[in-house]
Amino acid sequence: MAKRSIIPFGPQHPVLPEPVHLDLVLEDETVVEAIPSIGFIHRGLEKLVEKRDFKQYVYIAERVCGICSCGHGIGYCESVEKVMGLEIPRRADYLRTIWMEMSRIHSHLLWLGLLADAMGFESLFMESWRLREKILDMFDATAGGRVILSVNCVGGVLKDMDGTMLQAVLDTIQELEKELKPVLHTFMKDYTVLSRLKDTGILTKEQAVSLGAVGPTLRASGEAYDARLLGYAAYNDLSVEPITEQDGDCYARCVVRLKELLQSFSLIREAIGKIPHGPINIPVKGNPDGEFFMRIEQPRGEAIYYVKGSGKKNLDRFRLRTPTTSNIPPMVEMLKGCQLADVPLLILTIDPCISCTER
Repeated sequence: MAKRSIIPFGPQHPVLPEPVHLDLVLEDETVVEAIPSIGFIHRGLEKLVEKRDFKQYVYIAERVCGICSCGHGIGYCESVEKVMGLEIPRRADYLRTIWMEMSRIHSHLLWLGLLADAMGFESLFMESWRLREKILDMFDATAGGRVILSVNCVGGVLKDMDGTMLQAVLDTIQELEKELKPVLHTFMKDYTVLSRLKDTGILTKEQAVSLGAVGPTLRASGEAYDARLLGYAAYNDLSVEPITEQDGDCYARCVVRLKELLQSFSLIREAIGKIPHGPINIPVKGNPDGEFFMRIEQPRGEAIYYVKGSGKKNLDRFRLRTPTTSNIPPMVEMLKGCQLADVPLLILTIDPCISCTER
């Protein structure tokens, strides 16, 4: 029997954008078990509902995570709006959806760059992040912020896009789509990428479902579930189709995100083509009294929001379950049987967001 040893991985590691710690049980170079330890950056954000009223708390919710901030704003605002019985203008729903899909493009390009960097593929990393800058510039032009947008509010959105701005968004995504094709081809066909990702970290469909995987991690194992099909914001008017792969390995998780980039381009075009005229927000009177639970599809997967109010300006409770929280148990399962050298890439293929997980 091979001798077992335990080595620490993280919380500070060159491939990890945020701190997560794993104790890896090894037999020679093979991982037998992975024991996660999280909690390095707890910030107590959920307790701040006691100190900020329900309108101010939008900005706290957005700061759960920078990359996912637009989605957190949408999830929180829609939850409060449902509690208060508010029906926001349809144009606001469409604007939220456009910014949400732009955020998905931003998140996936950032992740692809990090994955390329972890493989030592520096030119691919730089190209992914060069393209990401175009989306950040559009955020700046349309919302006034490059990462945290702060455009969502209870009752709608704070900023509009006129026809000229919407056309600029269309021009940008058309340019992005053209420039992205060589990058997608490299990620899907290059020998370096295939040799590192193919047949590594396999998660079967049964394992993915039973362990509660969400987002691309779930869909790469063949389960066609996407929370956008629930129809929040303007998604009930758009052609959303879950993108799946069947192999359940690191490469499949990569391919799902690559195809989702192209899908987001199509959804933005469709939303801009259908966006109605009208106001972008409504007056909000009174305070939340009741509770509501909703799901949205963040770039990393399904996020769950729960708010509870009792007629006061401050909420009694706000709870958030993030995609990475759900994807850590499947990640631990994937690590079993892999080689030590593959651990960094395997962890990155769930696109971990520790800032979201440890609030």
